[in-house]
Amino acid sequence: MTATAPQHTTAPLENIVFDMGGVLMTFDAPYFARQYTESEEDAQLLAHAYFMRTEWSLLDSGTITPETMVRVAEASLPERLHPALHACAATWQHHSQPLTATNELAARLKRRGFHLYLLSNASIEIDRQLAHCPAYPLMSGRVVSGFERLMKPDPAIYQLLCERYNLDPATCLFVDDNANNCEGARVAGMAAYCFDGDAAALERFIDAAAARA
Repeated sequence: MTATAPQHTTAPLENIVFDMGGVLMTFDAPYFARQYTESEEDAQLLAHAYFMRTEWSLLDSGTITPETMVRVAEASLPERLHPALHACAATWQHHSQPLTATNELAARLKRRGFHLYLLSNASIEIDRQLAHCPAYPLMSGRVVSGFERLMKPDPAIYQLLCERYNLDPATCLFVDDNANNCEGARVAGMAAYCFDGDAAALERFIDAAAARA
């Protein structure tokens, strides 16, 4: 875990900006694929053809549509697995589970007066996951790469969040499980915390950051 805050600032910590996958919700491609296949071999084929190929980043960036992503995956799968692929593409988000400790932390932070936001690299189908994310209804806003055609760690996407919701970056803490994404937030003027699954440690960091302001 690495966490840093902007130096030489007296701005109070007011806003917590959460990533989704790996922070608020699970993203486990092999697990998702297993829900639609009958053997581990087929699950691996499906996971690699759909979730784990380079075109997935194009889906998250809004460059290709979900329908195109399915066609790309079809091309590398045996035809017998096409029905499983179609079912997976339509409903895998239902198997993405909330990370309980982080969602409970978000609720405590909201009660303490922090404003919560979502900043995610995800496709335009993100609401299928967020529909069962306990923290999402507590949030004051979101920026999602698939709609914006911008992706973390480009500093522009963090700046867009701040501009859209009139936030001072120096009052924001960005939480992500990807170190490169955290660095992008720092370039944009935010504090950043690279989440390693320990929600208690994250809460202690937030407490310390709030006390310093």
